[in-house]
Amino acid sequence: MQKDKYIGMELDKTRNMLQRAFARADLRIRLDKATNKNSWIISYLAENTDKDIFQRDIEDKFSLRRSTVSTMLTLMEKKGYIERQSVDYDARLKKIVLTPKAAEINRQLLEGITASEEQMRRGITDEELEVFFAVLAKIQKNLE
Repeated sequence: MQKDKYIGMELDKTRNMLQRAFARADLRIRLDKATNKNSWIISYLAENTDKDIFQRDIEDKFSLRRSTVSTMLTLMEKKGYIERQSVDYDARLKKIVLTPKAAEINRQLLEGITASEEQMRRGITDEELEVFFAVLAKIQKNLE
């Protein structure tokens, strides 16, 4: 094992750099103070408007605990980002639906994500990206 490089430390350092880059881009202020995780949930919901998405789907997609997602969704509802709507086929279930406010946030997010992805991918080949994502998938699997 290489003693001067640790996966966890490098991932944490990269996360910190990403947060600073988003802060420099002033995205947090423009997005009505939406948190990073809220932003990912908004994007996920926007990409899946053709499906009924429930709390369990968000838990699974982002590997978050039920209590965490419940708290996040409650706050997102208070901020006016989402609505919980009943479904015809099961009275116990409430699907999560974006509001127009969140749709605008998503539009702005996509602009920021696109610019950020372009910056991060600069000078990296498709083959290198393929290896990078394969290694990340293995790390995630090891941590399950």
